[in-house]
Parts: sequence; C-alpha cells; structure tokens
Amino acid sequence: MNTLSYKTVSANAKTVNKQWVVVDAQGEILGRLSSKIAMIIRGKHKPEFTPNVDCGDNVIVINADKVKLTGNKFSDKQYVSYTGYPGGQKFISPKELMAKHPTRVVEKAVRGMLPKTKLGKKLYTNLFVYAGDAHPHSAQAPKTIKL
Repeated sequence: MNTLSYKTVSANAKTVNKQWVVVDAQGEILGRLSSKIAMIIRGKHKPEFTPNVDCGDNVIVINADKVKLTGNKFSDKQYVSYTGYPGGQKFISPKELMAKHPTRVVEKAVRGMLPKTKLGKKLYTNLFVYAGDAHPHSAQAPKTIKL
C-alpha cells in the first residue's frame, strides 16, 4: 500500500462542532448518570476526540433533585470540605446537601469525573444543572437524549 487512505483528525478550537444536549436525571442512579455526562462533556463520544481540546458538548441536566443513590449512600456518604482554618473540616451527607442545594450533588459527581487540570475547569463550565424541569437555554435549541 503506497498511500494512506485515511488521515488522523486532530481537533482544535476552530474545528470543533459543539452542540447543546438536555439530560433528564429523574429516577437515574447518580454515578452511572454522572459518568455518561462527563463523557459527553469531555467529547469522548465523538470520533474526532482530542484529549487536549474542549471538543465536548454543553450538557443541561434537568430534574437533578430526583436523582437516586443506591444502598445507604444517601445517608452514609460524606462530602468533605475544608474552610482553611484549624479545625475547619466540614462534613455533609447527600441528604443534607439535597435539602440545601439540590443541584450540587450532581455537580460534585460530574466534577470529580473530569480531569483535574485547567482543561477540566474549562470543561466544567459546559455543565448546567437545574432542580426542576425548566431551563433558560431554549434559545440554543438543545436536543434531548436518553442515557
């Protein structure tokens, strides 16, 4: 074979085709849902995936307050944060966090599955989570997908 009939495609910021996607989290299991969302945000579902470029889609998650956790994780799991002061370590369960901020459980799960780099912080801005079934992104004409 003298010539190659295929070329490796390497995406960049100008050639990326970003779309808007709506995901309904009602009745979904948190970890399974979050891993699929992270994959879409990262762009790994596209054939032109490039690891060092933001080539994923923008994801809108609705009904985040109706997500499920299996087993006893809803009451036993602990999210840890630190204020920066001595003795400032705080613990909160998903049950308490859902009561205060229903969207943060999904946000924390997806953020933990993205790279811990500058690109990961940029990718995280492509996630939009809402507690109800309404969202203000109808102008982007998002398509609904079932995960």
